[in-house]
Amino acid sequence: MGTVAGSKKLKRQMAPTFWGITRKDKRFIITVMPGTHPKNRSIPTAVLLRDTLKIVTSLREAKSVIYSGKIKVDGVVRKSLHYSIGLMDVIELEGTSEVYRLVPARGHILKPIKINITEKSKKLVKIVSKTTIKGKKTQLGFHDGRTLITDTNAHVGDTCLIQIPELKVLDVIKLEKNSQVIVTGGANVGHIGRIDNINNGTFVLPKMLELILDNKTIKISIDLVMVIGKEKPALQIGWYYVSRNSKYDEKDFSQ
Repeated sequence: MGTVAGSKKLKRQMAPTFWGITRKDKRFIITVMPGTHPKNRSIPTAVLLRDTLKIVTSLREAKSVIYSGKIKVDGVVRKSLHYSIGLMDVIELEGTSEVYRLVPARGHILKPIKINITEKSKKLVKIVSKTTIKGKKTQLGFHDGRTLITDTNAHVGDTCLIQIPELKVLDVIKLEKNSQVIVTGGANVGHIGRIDNINNGTFVLPKMLELILDNKTIKISIDLVMVIGKEKPALQIGWYYVSRNSKYDEKDFSQ
C-alpha cells in the first residue's frame, strides 16, 4: 500500500463543518488522502465512523474496525483511515444491516442517510468527461474518479445509474428539461428541483440551468447540480421536493 501524500493531519479549526467534529478538542484531526473525491468534499473513513455516524467513540476503535476489513465503500473493503468518502458513495458496515449513502442535504454538502439494503449495489455517478481513445472507443469519466470504456449513449452532465462494484451501467438519466436534479454546492445545496430550461454555455462560461426550486426559479451552473431522476429520484436521496404545477410533494426516502 502506498503512503499518504502530504500531511496526515489537519488543524481541527480548518476541517469542513459537515464532518460533524467538535471544535474545542485536540488541536489536530485526521485528514483525507488524495483520491476519488476533492479534499473539501469528502470525509476520511475514520472521521465518518467516529464523528459523523458516531458508531465508534475513539480513533483507536475506528482503527480496529477499519483495519479488520469491516468497512466497505461502494462494495470494496477499504482499510485506510484516510480514504476519501464523498458524494453518492455507499458505505456498508460488516455485521450489521445498516447501509448508508452520502448525499447533499439542506445546509450540508454531505450527510449520511440510511438506505434500503436492496440499494447497496447501486449508485448514481455524474459524467464529468467524455473522450475518444485508441480504437475509436468512448471513455466516460465520473465525478468519483472512475472511468469506463463503453458504447453507452451518454454525454457530459448526464448521470449514470451503475451497479457496484462491477461498474455496470444500468440506466442513463439525461440532463434535459423536466429532469429532477439535486444541488450539490452553493447557497441552495441539498435542494431538489426540476429543470425548466437549459442555456448553452460558451468557451468561457459554463452551461446554465433554470431550475424550479421551492416555488421559485433560479439560474445555476451545471457544475453545481446532479441529475437524479426523471420524475422522481432513481435511488433513495432523503427529503425531496418535486414541483408539479406550482405544487410541491414532500416525501421522506431516508427510511
